[in-house]
Order: sequence, then structure tokens, then C-alpha cells
Amino acid sequence: MKKLLPLLVLSLPLSAATLEANVELPKLDVAEYHAPYLAMWIQNQDRSQIKNLALWYDHDKAKDKGQEWLKDLRQWWRRSGRSLSLPADAITGATKTAGSYQMSFDSDALGLNDLPAGEYQFYIEAVREVGGREVLSVSFTLPIDTAQTLNIQGEKELGRIDLTIKP
Repeated sequence: MKKLLPLLVLSLPLSAATLEANVELPKLDVAEYHAPYLAMWIQNQDRSQIKNLALWYDHDKAKDKGQEWLKDLRQWWRRSGRSLSLPADAITGATKTAGSYQMSFDSDALGLNDLPAGEYQFYIEAVREVGGREVLSVSFTLPIDTAQTLNIQGEKELGRIDLTIKP
């Protein structure tokens, strides 16, 4: 029984962890600007655990026309987007223009508290009509003992991204 106890502890869901992201969308000097479609998610190393955090797109377009462009978020679409029922509760939001956006994710609503201990990646992907596409990721380990902030820097479609994880 003593040998099984560590295995049981590692397979139990994590205690509440809070995720926050500060997302910067840069001001682009282009002739025709469209606000980007954007997806944020976390996944483990083997992609067996994928949790969608946010999806920004034109979800209010007539006849769900905004959904037809979601496949241009290619990495997100292949990993989980095509299997979602849209608009997805707790993650769907409108597109945003240039600026800085602070987001706090509800661990209970998104099922983040159910994630087992292990290595994970945070992904953010943005794509614009008549524009470019960019995907950024950063790795982290769960569970965590103290708050940590991870930073990644985009080159065109995304600016600075700060991911804060708190126990």
C-alpha cells in the first residue's frame, strides 16, 4: 500500500490554481486593419489534456459567418477547435483591437482544477484577415507552490504576453 500512495497522490486533481494573462495586441500600421481572431489554450505534453481558455472572434455575425474563419487559427483548430460546439460557454468573446487586455480564467468553469500534475504549455494564436498569423507558447509545471509569471514576446500579430499562475 505504501508504494501505491505516491501514485494516487500524483493522479489526484490539483488544488485550485489561478491563471491570469495579460495580452498585448500591437498597433499595426497597415492599410486595411481587421481585429484578430485569437485562441488561448493549455495542453500537456502528449496533448491528451487540452483546456481552451479564450476564443475571440466575430460570433455575432449573421448566420454564424464569423465561425467560417476559425479554421485559420490552424494550430488551435486542429487540436480542439473543430470539435467544439460554438459559441463555447465561458471562453467565447468578441475580437479586440490594438491594446492591452487583462484576463483572469475561472478554474472551476474551465476544468483547470481537474488537471493532474505534470508539464504543460500555454498557447496563444492570433490571425487577421488580410494580415498574418502568429503562435506563441510557454511551458510550465503543475502543481506550483508560489506564484510565477512567464513572459513571451510576439513579433507581429501579438505583442508581449504575461501568464501568471498562482497556487
